[in-house]
Amino acid sequence: MTDSAGSEAASVLGRLVAALGERVDTDLAHLDAARADKSGHAADGLPLAIVRARDVGDVQETLRIAHATGTPVVTRGAGTGLAGGANAGDGEIVLSVRGMDRILEVRPDDLIAVVEPGILNADLNRALAAEGLWWAPDPASREISTVGGNIATGAGGLLCAKYGVVRDAVLGVDLVLSDGRLLRLGHRSVKGVTGLDLTSLVIGSEGTLGVVVGATLKLRRLVPGSPRTLTASFPDVRSAAAGAAAVTASGVQPAIMELMDAACLRAVHRLLALPSPRDGVAQLTVQTDGPAATAEAAAIAATLTEAGGTVRLARDEAEAELLLRIRRSMHPAMETLGTTLIEDVSVPRSALPAMFDEIARIERAYDLVIPTVCHAGDGNLHPNFVFTGDDVPDRVWQAADELFRAALRLGGTLTGEHGIGVLKRRWLADELGDDQWELQRQIARVFDPAGILNPGKVFAP
Repeated sequence: MTDSAGSEAASVLGRLVAALGERVDTDLAHLDAARADKSGHAADGLPLAIVRARDVGDVQETLRIAHATGTPVVTRGAGTGLAGGANAGDGEIVLSVRGMDRILEVRPDDLIAVVEPGILNADLNRALAAEGLWWAPDPASREISTVGGNIATGAGGLLCAKYGVVRDAVLGVDLVLSDGRLLRLGHRSVKGVTGLDLTSLVIGSEGTLGVVVGATLKLRRLVPGSPRTLTASFPDVRSAAAGAAAVTASGVQPAIMELMDAACLRAVHRLLALPSPRDGVAQLTVQTDGPAATAEAAAIAATLTEAGGTVRLARDEAEAELLLRIRRSMHPAMETLGTTLIEDVSVPRSALPAMFDEIARIERAYDLVIPTVCHAGDGNLHPNFVFTGDDVPDRVWQAADELFRAALRLGGTLTGEHGIGVLKRRWLADELGDDQWELQRQIARVFDPAGILNPGKVFAP
């Protein structure tokens, strides 16, 4: 850092401390931690400071200072992202909204809640359960990921095939722009088509348009009755994918339908100290809910049996919970194998068998094992590239490039729920096309003309 740059940084830091006092954190260990997320990717250099915002006023003041000084700002929640989208680098201000974690309002009569962005997904639903309510988005990371982060990435999860993703469950957001202005987007009513839908534009924008400081959420009543959970084992992952596609084609809608290939199953069983699964076996885990849960589980079991699966219905709630715990333990299990690049592509559900064929082809071509878990109910796959060291090897990036292009050829998309962040920005124009890429970049500049919000993410050339 030059003397001039050091002096400017000191001036910005001085202004932050003068305005926000103890909320400004410059602890070196904390700054270093803010460089990375769960993707394994870390930004270069150290951030200038972390502002641990307690309220909307703290966010506005931080952005006013950043705007006046041209200092980049990276908004951060729990840091559980998987695309490097909230990683902060050299000279950037980290704006942490993790401490803004209050439930401001719950209206059971209107089926809405108003919350701050830092509340954890699972904590929100534990609080709502007392009112007989829940917020449907159900990422596997629900115990550690924030609602604000869910909104920033447009998160999905295990239940979204039946109950929708974050975009389907947010009525409005309170957004602070890069110059500190506060906008209240959306509405509290079920219907609302006044003007352009800026709420949907903000969902999935990964901190490039503004800072979400509040959200009006669309709730559901708790589903009555007891869910039914079953597994179906298949001799290989392609036949399991074909079984999942058969369930979709049958017209029965499970609440959860998750697929784990043999490598995933082995890693999770080892992590949880469970008996080793048979070699090559892939497993579907399916859950039905609501008043028709038993009948729907029986119909799905028949479909999966006809597709060649060996079906087992969970005996009780404890076994059902274990089956779902196996699926939710996928990412921790991968972390035991080495450094993991956790990918995220989606294809039409009928194309799942073909996508698994592509993964097998890429494994052979690059002499890799690519453990893959799949939200089979909506066609969202998470192939995992496991390697040693901190830097992704060129061979892995080449394999990932082929995987992304295969998903696009099959009518799919680069990301179903993790976002673009840093790790996928080089492929964004391949999916969007040059004209749409440029249009989206220009829209981002309307919200943030100075380009200080999460620079280098999503739309970087």
